[in-house]
Amino acid sequence: MTTQTFSQDEERALWPAVRRGWKRKCPNCGEGPVLHSYLKMNDTCTHCTQDFTAARADDGPAYLTILIVGHVAIALMHIVFVHFRPEPMVLFSLFATIAIVLSLYLLPRFKGAIVGYQWAKRMFGFSHEERV
Repeated sequence: MTTQTFSQDEERALWPAVRRGWKRKCPNCGEGPVLHSYLKMNDTCTHCTQDFTAARADDGPAYLTILIVGHVAIALMHIVFVHFRPEPMVLFSLFATIAIVLSLYLLPRFKGAIVGYQWAKRMFGFSHEERV
């Protein structure tokens, strides 16, 4: 485990941190998990001991999930309806399933990505740490 110490003014790499968060890994080391169970934040990284108690994702992941799922589902629903004209219950069943599965997939990933963004930009309590 190699950990470097940087000054408070030095920037952290944004996109690698967001990408690690998307994978639900620690934005600092990319090894330890950010989440346990489904959406619960770990207090610290099990690999590099990065503190996650400062992370504040709040409603951001839910908002982004609804935004993406809504746009994808509506576009696909329009295409399917115009080209195939399925029965209403078939259309409902298909797109309810798509919306649920896509939401369950995206929600924890958006939460990890937002935490990675906060870490990279030194937002909230992440600004007081010297570990990068």
